[in-house]
Amino acid sequence: MDFNRLLRRTKKVVEERGGTDALKEDAQELRDVAKGHDSLGDKAKAAAEALKDPGAPGEEHSHRPPPPPSQR
Repeated sequence: MDFNRLLRRTKKVVEERGGTDALKEDAQELRDVAKGHDSLGDKAKAAAEALKDPGAPGEEHSHRPPPPPSQR
């Protein structure tokens, strides 16, 4: 298994979803869903919805990294 390739792919996915801050917000959303009192099926649906939008609920994150400073 090529761990360097796996690491590069992981970094790319994290950056596409908004970086590490968005990843932490996603984890918090999933933690909140898991602690809820809903049925397992409802929790699964809520978790799937939470992961469709990277970061905290209601925040808009671009799926592209920001342009370099020279192009702004």
